Formats: sequence, structure tokens, C-alpha cells
Amino acid sequence: MGKDMTSGNPLKLIIFFTLPMLLGNIFQQFYSMADTFIVSQTLGMNALAAVGSTGSITFLILGLAIGLTAGLAVITAQRFGRKDEAALRRSLGVSLIITIIASAILTILATLNTRNILELMQTPPEIIDLSYDYLVIIFSGTGATVLFNYLSNILRAIGDSRTPLIFLIVASILNILLDYLFILGFNMNVEGAGYATIISQFAASMLCLLYIKKRVPILRVHKEDWTLSWTEYKEHLRVGLPFGFQYSIIAIGTIAVQVALNQLGALSVAAYAAASKIDQFFTMPLQTIGVSMSTYAAQNFGAGKFKRIKQGVRIALKITISYSVTIGITLWFGGQFLSSFFVDGNQTDVLELTELFFRIQAPFYTFLALIFVLRFTLQGLGNSFAPTLAGAMELVARVFGAIILSNLFGFSGAIMSNPLAWISAVIILALAYYYTQRLLTNEPTPLALRLSLGSKEMVRAVNALEDQ
Repeated sequence: MGKDMTSGNPLKLIIFFTLPMLLGNIFQQFYSMADTFIVSQTLGMNALAAVGSTGSITFLILGLAIGLTAGLAVITAQRFGRKDEAALRRSLGVSLIITIIASAILTILATLNTRNILELMQTPPEIIDLSYDYLVIIFSGTGATVLFNYLSNILRAIGDSRTPLIFLIVASILNILLDYLFILGFNMNVEGAGYATIISQFAASMLCLLYIKKRVPILRVHKEDWTLSWTEYKEHLRVGLPFGFQYSIIAIGTIAVQVALNQLGALSVAAYAAASKIDQFFTMPLQTIGVSMSTYAAQNFGAGKFKRIKQGVRIALKITISYSVTIGITLWFGGQFLSSFFVDGNQTDVLELTELFFRIQAPFYTFLALIFVLRFTLQGLGNSFAPTLAGAMELVARVFGAIILSNLFGFSGAIMSNPLAWISAVIILALAYYYTQRLLTNEPTPLALRLSLGSKEMVRAVNALEDQ
């Protein structure tokens, strides 16, 4: 069921924990790409642009809640690492209440303001109605999406990355079948893709709940585990909220880029949507290893095994940097060909823009590798400052690219905002991790305390270790 990552070979632990998540993410991307393929091939370019243009908006709303649940799971992983089952179950009760409240608030706010958000983003008139029809359905199902991510995160917090994989595969297959049923069978428009996504996420959530009830006693919350202790809620919100805000800060930057693309027209929107699908698929392993490092770092931090954290980071960096160089070369030469699976061959203008997308981004994937490993490691340590600051730097860079560079260079300028954002974030994260290492080796400085965690949690952990 669960996996203790505080002992054993770090390389094997990280790889075997990452592989099920990677396979799950591949299936998740597969059905996301299936949405794009079915929509583009059956409903046309405007429908593709409509669905693609909503990505940054859903990332803003859903990312806030999903980031929140990921942060809450860090507390769970730390308590699992120090073998405190009673505190772990209290963490689950507190986290679930916070998740339910956050999901309800976001669902209401998002569904009531969908049209206003699209208009504020200057969505092209020819696709705004389709975008609205798709987006309002996705927002209505916020609870299902967030619940599945919450349950998956707590399973991963105790070292179980295989079970969420199984349920993701089920959700992926169900999503694809429902896409064909709703869009082709029932002649539904983009709404069919939205309903397929929500239903599949709800089904996966129910499977997670049933599995936990039947097979994972450590995650069963009892009556005495529900608590109204403000100290517990404060501790969880201290970590969870910054996680969510980090996602939202990054999402605001992507929205700024989307606004710039919307101003450039439907061709640019469609090209960005198609290229982004390929980009997300190939960069997914980088993010997956990053997520693994969050659990690995959290469990070892809870156990006070700081040297293992640094050892794991070195291993993860070697893997991700090597991979980022490989995909950079692959997408530089083959990005346009891969994009042709989502764009009609007659749309040569769109395909040329997808090639430009990859020629600009491909040389900078190494920076993205550094971001994922360092950001998630710091988050696993309970960091609430440096990753947020890095996200703010990404926001500034993306807004600069969207407002200034897109006006100067058009589509190229908008795409330049991504490498600029990655470089800006890496500077902050690298400094934070450097000073965190000094703190873990009992060489703290005032700057180290500020850049590492922005809290007293690590200091207390180091002091506790010294007292042993």
C-alpha cells in the first residue's frame, strides 16, 4: 500500500515511485490529447481554438485548488515519515474540510464569472461562445477534479503512486469513450468533451474512496480524528495556501500570454493550443520527477534524514537535465511534424507557427528541469516563501513577454515569455536551495532563513535533530 522513502537506495526509490505516476500522467495527457484530436477532427479549427484557449483559465481556477491539496499532502507525508499515525489522521481530517470548502467557493465564483473572464481575456468573437459552453461545464465539475487530486495526493504522500495510476488509466479510457459517445454519437459540440472530462474524474474519485476504505486503514479518519484546533488548520493553511497561490501566480502569467495570443487571432490561438499539447506531453516526465521529490523530501524531512534529501536532489537533477537535452533536440527538429496530428495538413500557416513555438522553447528545457526538481523539493520541506517568490518572477516575465514582446515580435514575442519565465524562476529557486543546504548542515544565515522556508519549521527540525 504505502512506501517508506526514508530508507533504501534513493535512486531506486525515486525511479520506482516516479514510473507509476509517469504512466498515469501519460494516460491523463493521452485523453487530454484525445479531446483535442476528436474536437479538431470533428468540430473544426474554431472548436480547437475554443477548447485550447481555456487552458490558462482552468489552470488558474483548478490549479489553485489542486495546488492547495498538494500542499496539504506535504503535511501528511511529513507525519508519515516520522511514523505519527494519529497526527497523520488528524491531518487528513483537516485537509478534507479545507478541500471541500475551497472547492465549493471556487465552483460558485468560477461558474458565475465564466463569461466575464473570457471577455476580460479578449477571447476572439468567433470562439467565445464555444469557449464559454466548454468552460462552464468544466467549472461545474470542479469538486470532482479537486477530490480526485486530493485523494491521489494523500496516497502518494504515504508512498503509493501505483494506485492513482490504475484509476487514472480507468479515467482515461472512460474519458475517450465518452468523447466519442457525446461528440459523435449524440452530436454534441464542445460540451461533450467537457462532460466526458467531468464524469471520468468523478468516477476516478469514487474508485479512490472505495480503495482507501477497503485497503488503506492508515488513511481512514475516525470520529476522534476530526478536530477544530486552529493550530492544525493554521499549520495546513500555512503550507497549502502558498502552494495554491503559486499555481495561480503562474496561471495569471499564462493568461497574460493567452490574451496576447487572442489579440493575434484564432490562427495563433490554434497553433499555441496544438503545440502546447505536444510540449506538455514531452515535459511531463520532468514534472513527474519533481512531484516524486516532493514526497521524497517531505518523508525524509519528517524523519530528520537531511543528507538523504541532498542525495536525492543530485540524482533527480542528473536524470532531468539529461532528459531535457534529449527532448530539446527532438522537438527542435520534430515539433512541427508532431503538431500535424492535431492540425489539418491544409492549415500550413498554423503548422509554421507550431514550428516557431518549438524553435524558441527547445533550447531552454534544461531550465524547466531545474525548476521542477528544486521547486518541488523545497515544497516538500514545507517551503512557503521561495517557490512563491519564484512564481512571482515567472509572472513578471510572462506579463513582460505578453505586453511588450508580443507587440514587438508578434507570435514569437508571446512564446519568448516562457523561457524568460523559466530563467527568472531558476535564479530564485537555485539560491533558495543553496541556502537550504547550508541550513540543513547547521550553517544558517539570515538570508538562508528567509530564502529556505520563510518559516521556523526547518529551524525547529534542525534543533530537534541536534538535541537527539
